[in-house]
Amino acid sequence: MSACREFWQRLCPGWIASGSAVVFGVAVWSAPALAYRPFDGTDAAVAAPGEVEIELQPAGRLRDQGTTTLVAPATVFNFGLSEGWEAVFEGQGQRPLSPQGPTSLTAAGAFLKHVLQPGSLQDKSGPSIATEFGVLLPDSTGNSGVGASLAGIISHRWDWGTIHLNGEMALTREHHGDVFVGTIVEGPSKWVVRPVAEVFYENEFAKTKTISGLIGLIWQVRDNLSFDVGLRHALTNGHPVNELRAGLTFGFPLSMFGGRSQQAR
Repeated sequence: MSACREFWQRLCPGWIASGSAVVFGVAVWSAPALAYRPFDGTDAAVAAPGEVEIELQPAGRLRDQGTTTLVAPATVFNFGLSEGWEAVFEGQGQRPLSPQGPTSLTAAGAFLKHVLQPGSLQDKSGPSIATEFGVLLPDSTGNSGVGASLAGIISHRWDWGTIHLNGEMALTREHHGDVFVGTIVEGPSKWVVRPVAEVFYENEFAKTKTISGLIGLIWQVRDNLSFDVGLRHALTNGHPVNELRAGLTFGFPLSMFGGRSQQAR
C-alpha cells in the first residue's frame, strides 16, 4: 500500500511489450498469488516463504488538471521471506503525453510486511491483522528526498465478500506528514469475476487533501493468475483526477529456477 498513492508514472512502449511477454511466459509456471491490484490499499496477507508475487500494470492513463499521463509500468515485487513475513519493492514509470514530457521513475519504495494475527485470509477464524513499514525512495527527477511509512491492515472474509481496512502514517519524500485511511470491498472470493471497490481519504499536511473512489473487476483465471481493471475518480484540493488502471498479478516459487539449475548441471 505504502507508496502506491503517488502513482504519477511512465515508461516506453518497447519496455511494456517485452515486460508483458515475460509475464505471460512466467505465469504458466506460477504458484498461488493474491491480486491487490488495482487498489491503493492492500490486504492483511503475505507471500508464502520462497514465493514471489508480482503485481504489474503494463499501462494506465491518468488525467489531472488538463495533463494526461501514461502510467507505465507500475510494478510491485513481493518476496516471501519466512512464515508471516514478506519484502516488498515497488516503483512506477510516468510519462506526460499532453503536453509531452520526459519519462521519470516515481513512487519507489522498499518495505517489510508482517501478519500479526492470522485470520480468515489464512484459512483461520477471525480477522487477519498485518502491518507494513519501510522507506520511500526519491523520485528520479525533482528535489524529493527519502521518506518513511507505517501502515496497519485489517482484513476479514465472509461468504458474501471481503473487506480490508487500511490506515497509514507517513513522512513523505518532501518531508510532510501524511495520513491515509481507506476501505476495500470485494465480492465473493469464489466468483471467477468479482466486483471490487475502494474509497480512501488522504491528507498530506500543508499540501493536498484527497478523497478518492474506485470501482473495478478482478478476473481470477486460476489461483496463480488474475487480471484487473479499475476506474478511479478523486478530488484533490477540490479539482478532479481521473484514472484508468489495468493489470495483472502472478506468482511463482523461487525453487522453480533452482530446480532447473540443478537439472542443467
